[in-house]
Amino acid sequence: MLVGTPAVSGVTYAPAVRPGARPRVAEAADVVPESDRASEQAALLAAATAVADRLRGRAARAGGAAAEVLAANAAMATDRGWLGVAQKLIAAGTPARAAAVAATDQFAEMFTKLGGLMAERVTDLRDVCDRVVAELAGAPEPGIPVPQQPAILLAEDLAPADAAGLDPSVIIGLATSLGGPTSHTAIIARQLGIPCVVAVTGLDAIAAGTPVLLDGSSGRIVSDPDPDLAARAVEQFRARTARDAAWAGPGATADGHRVEVLVNVQDGPSAQAARRTPAEGVGLFRTELCFLDRDTEPTVAEQERIYHEVLDAYTGAKVVIRTLDAGSDKPLRFADHPDEANPALGIRGIRIAARDAGILDRQLDAIARAAVGRAPAPWVMAPMISTAAEAESFAEKARERGLIPGAMIEVPAAALTAEAILRHVDFLSVGTNDLAQYTMAADRMSPALAALTDPWQPAVLALVARTAAAGRRLGKPVGVCGEAAADPALACVLVGLGVGSLSMAAGAVAAVGARLAETTREQCRRAADAALTAADPAAARRAAREVLGSTPGD
Repeated sequence: MLVGTPAVSGVTYAPAVRPGARPRVAEAADVVPESDRASEQAALLAAATAVADRLRGRAARAGGAAAEVLAANAAMATDRGWLGVAQKLIAAGTPARAAAVAATDQFAEMFTKLGGLMAERVTDLRDVCDRVVAELAGAPEPGIPVPQQPAILLAEDLAPADAAGLDPSVIIGLATSLGGPTSHTAIIARQLGIPCVVAVTGLDAIAAGTPVLLDGSSGRIVSDPDPDLAARAVEQFRARTARDAAWAGPGATADGHRVEVLVNVQDGPSAQAARRTPAEGVGLFRTELCFLDRDTEPTVAEQERIYHEVLDAYTGAKVVIRTLDAGSDKPLRFADHPDEANPALGIRGIRIAARDAGILDRQLDAIARAAVGRAPAPWVMAPMISTAAEAESFAEKARERGLIPGAMIEVPAAALTAEAILRHVDFLSVGTNDLAQYTMAADRMSPALAALTDPWQPAVLALVARTAAAGRRLGKPVGVCGEAAADPALACVLVGLGVGSLSMAAGAVAAVGARLAETTREQCRRAADAALTAADPAAARRAAREVLGSTPGD
């Protein structure tokens, strides 16, 4: 039995499959004649453009977090810096395929040294390079093979383009040696509803074809288990899933305490799909998609159309819109991003407005135009708020446009001063992904540190509790929109900490709502107290489940 970090709950049993080796096309050592270098440069540009176009096409079809990641990768394929280095190498006589690989190695080394979210982009960059090299060679595009029967995919890590393309009817489980619970792979797996375990030590020892039992809630992977025991575990989980599917909302505990169960969306199509769930509204509308992979800022009219689509999908319901959360691993081509030694701690989120207020002003103008004639008015929240002064400035801009202002709590300083921030805004929403990373000073993509970025970390829960307490004192709502809200047991703990709304991937809505409906508010409080006093995430899970009662796949 192997143990990793739980990422997406669920119990599944099937043969293991592994991705094929990423293709590296052999390159001749000959120097490209000077007369051929211009055509070699043109071939590289054409290949990069073709790869970017395919990734954009997949982004348009994917929706949700997968769309954002694919759009960012499309931008990476035609990044001027990467292409510029490769073109210089070609100009010096290096063949196009070798130049692409060399340029990638150079940027990968730089990203790795930067660490944090930039190091997370190395897998993406190498995946883009593999696709460009294959295009240059006329070879098939690399990717995950499609098995003939349901299977559990075991891999060192997955590029976002591969993760976004997984078919959950065939790939019914996923385990990786690298990554963390808030990595791109885990987030996309959660969107697709694929049980997932990350940061699994020893995973390479399981050969393709070996029967595997994967429990995405406990993080356990059993190689070649007893077939009867495995089948029984899966059947228990399926029975639980069937009961969850019957939940129709609205969100409340067993003794009637109201908890808003909301959904995270990315664009109009994902919002329309989410309407098929019992979610009461949108707790997080990520707006980055219309800004990424663009050389120029989208106009107010272009943004307005996108916001209209989501507001139309949830007419009359609560919709919380997060303003642009770019920077760091999601740079904007049209913004004047400085070179930073550590972009994860640099100009990102609301800090972009400090350098170029017009980007935020125009986005708020577009949201206000999309909201004309609608009730209730959209709620808007700023990411990466660190001080009360930032919250006050944002709130003024939002209220001038008739919008309801709020702030994201992702920085420990914001949690520690939540009451001061909340005096300026009307609500708070906790982003547990970044809050865990910044609280624990741990790169969320480091497999060695995956336990530190686990949202069950007692220190992270303590900051959530402090934020919720500020909301109670001032009579203003506090919610959670990070990936933590998608864990049914942790959702109960969050309610016990005083959180009033939970927003999650659409696939988690029924499970979370059903679990709350069978749990009393007092149980939630006792589970929260038990988790807060635990020594580590594993102990917090055990302590909470002793209070809540364990369920299959929970």
